[in-house]
Amino acid sequence: MTAEDLQSGHIFLLDKPLDWTSFQAVNKMKYKLKREFNLPKKFKIGHAGTLDPRATGLLIVCCGKFTKKIPEIQDAPKEYWTEIKIGVQTESYDTEKPEILHQDISHITEEQIKNALEKFVGEIDQTPPVFSAIKIDGKRAYDLARAGEEVEMKSRKTTIHYINEMKIDLPLVSFTVGCSKGTYIRSLAHDIGQELGVGAYLTQLRRTKIGEYKIEDATSDFLENDFRFEIQQ
Repeated sequence: MTAEDLQSGHIFLLDKPLDWTSFQAVNKMKYKLKREFNLPKKFKIGHAGTLDPRATGLLIVCCGKFTKKIPEIQDAPKEYWTEIKIGVQTESYDTEKPEILHQDISHITEEQIKNALEKFVGEIDQTPPVFSAIKIDGKRAYDLARAGEEVEMKSRKTTIHYINEMKIDLPLVSFTVGCSKGTYIRSLAHDIGQELGVGAYLTQLRRTKIGEYKIEDATSDFLENDFRFEIQQ
């Protein structure tokens, strides 16, 4: 790899660790590349699809002229390994906020859970979480929510292509979900809980695919302080 290669265009597949923001991961990559390849200040780099800090997995970073590919990659279908906990909720629909509204799940059967998940396959109306990066009147929804303001989120159409590889170990349920751009898996977890009548929230989320790109081809080595890219003279 040379500086010219990076300027001409390159795609990195990163395995984002837990509690890193997508912005932090890209900044780390940008710092290392600029330092090792002596790249100009205006070197272009960006990611093709945000992952929440509490999520791990595939983060695609485009460099140089390949930053033009970002919209195309963002539009591609996504796949996630998902774990939810039923019988309890959180305000954020994930582990960011503490558990609330505990409910008894002793009457919930595996058949009920399977039927509930199947109802969400296809085109659905989904309301994004209040704790999300969606802008309302120029402000992020999560900033308004954290400031204690009442936030009204509008529903939107999204598509769940499939839900499979289901495993049930109550109160935890895990599965793989394939979905369209703009799908909030946190909202899916919440909605599954509402369908069951006992609540649910997202406990783990790992992105495994974006279009043709797979997590098996990704690396997190770039985060190591002593990691160096292979430089071709």
